[in-house]
Amino acid sequence: MATEAQAAHGPVRLIGPREEGSKTGVGGSTHSSSVKKRSTPDYSLTPVVLFFSINPTNLITLGHIEQWIDFATLEIDTNVLRWYVPRAGRLPYLAPAEELAITSLKRALGALNTHLASNTYLVGHSVTLADIIMTCNLYLGFSMILIKSFTSEFPHVERYFWTLVNQPEFRKVLGEVKQTESVPPISSQKKPAQPKEPAKPKEVKKEQKKEPAKPKVPEVEEEEEAPKPKPKNPLDLLPPSKMILDEWKRLYSNTKTNFREIAIKGFWDMYDPEGYSLWFCDYKYNDENTVSFVTLNKVGGFLQRMDLTRKYAFGKMLVIGSEPPFKVKGLWLFRGQEIPKFVLDEVYDMELYDWVKVDISDEAQKERVNAMIEDQEPFEGEALLDAKCFK
Repeated sequence: MATEAQAAHGPVRLIGPREEGSKTGVGGSTHSSSVKKRSTPDYSLTPVVLFFSINPTNLITLGHIEQWIDFATLEIDTNVLRWYVPRAGRLPYLAPAEELAITSLKRALGALNTHLASNTYLVGHSVTLADIIMTCNLYLGFSMILIKSFTSEFPHVERYFWTLVNQPEFRKVLGEVKQTESVPPISSQKKPAQPKEPAKPKEVKKEQKKEPAKPKVPEVEEEEEAPKPKPKNPLDLLPPSKMILDEWKRLYSNTKTNFREIAIKGFWDMYDPEGYSLWFCDYKYNDENTVSFVTLNKVGGFLQRMDLTRKYAFGKMLVIGSEPPFKVKGLWLFRGQEIPKFVLDEVYDMELYDWVKVDISDEAQKERVNAMIEDQEPFEGEALLDAKCFK
């Protein structure tokens, strides 16, 4: 009795061993005599189920299907997992690895989008095994990590995915599919709690005969070594500066109006060019900043790692541009005349930026400092996506 799929789309076919005497064998031979199976089957073709209306004798079609299966597995599924799994806390989170996964996924979805612009399905004019695998791999992404603002760049992929998951055959398995509204936050990896050892049954103490007390021998107390003082930060050994960094940070935080007249003027009144130095920084790889929230996370991670300089530094980081690729530029105030060595040693992000010392005798550079402190928009003719302050 035919199944519903067979009734609607024709029989489900299986490519397998060729048989002598079959009227439509893959080898193309025809026999009018009774069917005789070979004693040793020919397994030269790997069995692949071709759903609905694909002609199993078309080896080119079969090759296309297998190519798309590989694409769905190696380009879509792999990169979705490389993005999602570390955020779920199942692997160590590394920002450069996540950025590579997102870039690779966007490249793959772009290629898929181009193909689907002129094709309803991946191969032919009906659903094949390639479509089933591709949809299942996209399902993980859409339901877990691919938010609307990300997938909207690939409208043909969206149309393809929602068309298939709303087919009755898919709904029976996947149920109602909803797209995630947010990217999962980065999970902190916690060590699994060790199981507690079962309580040992209390032993009944036997009464022991009391022995006469032995005279106590006075113990010689070992002299404890005094803790060694922590080595001072080299910046603490610099000559005192007339600029008190905390006063500037308070002025910056408390100024809500007339920022130029109050905060900027106050900064230059406090600034001590002998005790502090100003530095511009420009991210070296702005062409890679193609995803807004990844770029913002990158800057946020940099500021977190700069926390060891909080006593000696003030910084502004600007993410510039209304469309990708976004530019990342910054302004930093450091104690001393050079970027502190312990910062260069401890914060790996420092080498990702080009650093230029500000010449405050140059009015153009001085005005650029003012614009960055103030979050002036537009900045150098471009819109600001975000501005972050380290204080």
